[in-house]
Amino acid sequence: MTESGPSRYLLISSDGHAGADLLDYRGYLAPSFRNEFDAWAADFTEPWADYDKEMADTEDEFIRIGVASSRSPYNWDSEKRLEHLEGQGIAAEVIFPNTVPPFYPSGAITAPAPSTEEEYRYRWAGMQAHNRWLVDFCAQAPGRRAGMAQVFLNNLDDAIAEARWAKAAGLAGVLIPADHISQLVNLYERRLDPFWAACSELAMPVHRHAIAVGPPETPELGPAVIAVGAHETQLFFQRGLAHLMFGGVFQRFPDLQFVFSETGCAWIAAELRKLDASMALGRIKGEAAYPLYHRALEPLELSASEYFARNCQVGASLMGSVDVEARHHVGVDRLMWGADYPHHEGSFPHSILALRWLFSHVPESEVRQMTSVNAVRVYGFDLEALQSIANAIGPTVQEIATPVAAGELPSSSISLTLGEAIHASGGRARV
Repeated sequence: MTESGPSRYLLISSDGHAGADLLDYRGYLAPSFRNEFDAWAADFTEPWADYDKEMADTEDEFIRIGVASSRSPYNWDSEKRLEHLEGQGIAAEVIFPNTVPPFYPSGAITAPAPSTEEEYRYRWAGMQAHNRWLVDFCAQAPGRRAGMAQVFLNNLDDAIAEARWAKAAGLAGVLIPADHISQLVNLYERRLDPFWAACSELAMPVHRHAIAVGPPETPELGPAVIAVGAHETQLFFQRGLAHLMFGGVFQRFPDLQFVFSETGCAWIAAELRKLDASMALGRIKGEAAYPLYHRALEPLELSASEYFARNCQVGASLMGSVDVEARHHVGVDRLMWGADYPHHEGSFPHSILALRWLFSHVPESEVRQMTSVNAVRVYGFDLEALQSIANAIGPTVQEIATPVAAGELPSSSISLTLGEAIHASGGRARV
């Protein structure tokens, strides 16, 4: 035992990705869609499938950059997945989608929300198939996987019914669509109140996960669409924080928990400072902000930072040093580290090195919060049961407290965390 707890850390990854192989979804579809699925699947081509396939820093073709990872068997091979994660010291994970559900235009983390009733009808059937597959996948590792049920917000009756089904089926949260260049999903709309109310009542945390916001390259769009999509991903992702604040969502639903996943946290500290300033000035008559803000602010009783501390969590799976430095401004009790497995930009297969790079100088009690305690609180993991697993596979407290030496680092890495470490040590990382 150490001063704060067991000698080995329990690692819970707040961000993992999984999904069925395309044809394996068929049995989870409502029977009325199966013939149409057969025709669709016969002609489907994943537009990102071969993107960036040859990586310089790995010989494993199934560890792929997120937009191109839907064909990796690590998404659905439960035994191989457990082998990989245990080899990284990870005892449990939160699971988001990754592959191509029926009738999707591309992988789940690259596709925008549906924009027409016809598109919604088919993709809703595909989404439900994924959710039902996920229940079975989580059951293959009892207590070690917290699955996120996807919903769309086109039809709130459908979304609420699916959230209730997911809770009863043992899934741990709800994933709503992210904003995308092709389809924005504004969170300040009052029509969403019944959905927020249901998730609050069910104690189901609501998630937004970062996605690739640009479509794949075509001759008409050219290569700029990839670069612009990458550059604007954070811009589209952070819109939701202001929507929830100015929309009064947390004022009306004080028990609602909202999780921003696969992101750093330094931007949150900066955004909260801006939101707090706007809210303060927007209440003062005579200030330029007053006529634009005051009507939205009148019902709000707290500042943006206070709402965030009460209602928000961060799945910080793409952390860098700047995020660790910002942890007290965001709240150590709000942050949950993640490996982003099996995405190449995550920490696998160098998760222990990544944790040492991030946390070697951080107090043990804070490391425990960010690597397990917060996730246990948010997702209902059994801390005692998982610690018994961690006692066999987890990194020791002393190991994580050991600074990374330059000679331990790979020569190159697409991992955002390892890439930073390589660059800081004088090497040149592929990022």
